[in-house]
Amino acid sequence: MFYKNILSALILFVLLTGFVRVSRLIPAAETKKWVISETSNLSVNGTTNINKFTCDIPNYGKTDTLTLIKGKNDKDLVLSGSVELKIQSFDCHNSMMTHDLRKTLKASTFPVLKINFLSLSKLPNLTMQPELITGLVDIEIAGVRKRFDVSYQISTDAQKGIHLVGTRDVNFSDFNLIPPRKLGGMIKTNDKLNVSFHLKIKAEN
Repeated sequence: MFYKNILSALILFVLLTGFVRVSRLIPAAETKKWVISETSNLSVNGTTNINKFTCDIPNYGKTDTLTLIKGKNDKDLVLSGSVELKIQSFDCHNSMMTHDLRKTLKASTFPVLKINFLSLSKLPNLTMQPELITGLVDIEIAGVRKRFDVSYQISTDAQKGIHLVGTRDVNFSDFNLIPPRKLGGMIKTNDKLNVSFHLKIKAEN
């Protein structure tokens, strides 16, 4: 019994010390918290068969937090968090167009447009010189969620604020929506839209 206890203790010691050595070889994950300012904004640019239009949400109106987790190398990056924008906040600078867009996006049933952030292609340098990177997001409109690659420009300002500007072309049809039409179908909104958002961010740590 005595020898069995000694043997068990030795095995436990080897396992524990081995675990410690292995854990030292695995770099600890680096986590950063980014707080999104309420002055962040989003715009949607589109065209009809006769002109162009821009609809925007000039102020996010609340704060949220994004979490950036870096793994073993710069390519192991997880960006988590989301923003939810009220469809009723869209302003197309034309009352008829504003009404039509809100109706098309089913604002009464699905009152928010949601962007879920998933990843970045690399760890940003965070300098005043704009840097081009990409990332994955899920965009949810009218109850339909789609995954997209997004192109970003990221930079900092003199007050150490971070500016993350993302752009992506999407289609109404991506979300099972029919573009607005007016005057008996004579004015037709094209399917393609360009979505651009500007997140103004402060780093927590």
